[in-house]
Amino acid sequence: MKSEPFLNMKTIPIYVFLLVVLLFSCNTAEIFVENREIPFQKTYQSFVLVNKELGIPGFSDPKLDQQVQEALEAQLLAAGLVYDAKKPDLVIRYHSNEDLRQRERLNTMNPYPFWGMRMWDPWLFNPMMGNFNSPVTTTKYELLQVILDVIDPSQEKSLMTLTGVTEVSSPKSKTKITLKALEKTTTTFLEFNFTQKN
Repeated sequence: MKSEPFLNMKTIPIYVFLLVVLLFSCNTAEIFVENREIPFQKTYQSFVLVNKELGIPGFSDPKLDQQVQEALEAQLLAAGLVYDAKKPDLVIRYHSNEDLRQRERLNTMNPYPFWGMRMWDPWLFNPMMGNFNSPVTTTKYELLQVILDVIDPSQEKSLMTLTGVTEVSSPKSKTKITLKALEKTTTTFLEFNFTQKN
């Protein structure tokens, strides 16, 4: 019996598809586009960051705020836009909404995994005595919104407000998750800038 090789022409598309699904499932930020007072009528070439020019923080943590500012500017410059503080085509302001929340989860795990629920011992588990563990667990997380306000200064109207919404479950991962949400939000803006003109 001849064995099939691990990689052949029939299995490569399957692996590519699985890789693409895995990559897209890792980015959990949802993007919302709002406040479109005017449509994109041209491709904008230059921008200014209000936060940088006026020293307005967009995040409560100064270190994270600096990282977001640098990452946003770098992504816009890499896309071909030019930073122009004197006469920009676009005025961009970033800010955030950092909301601490908690989630309750009902634990329905069977306390008797091998016996099922058939075993009942009044001294071991008596619901009238209240000697059982609470089936509800509470976890804390932060609902994080990365918000970009994009304004056309020549018309003094908003092109759009983009909001990237994600959850942060650990303070250690907050910077990484925030920068991923920012990247996805900025990419959405760049898609609008370079494609839609109506």
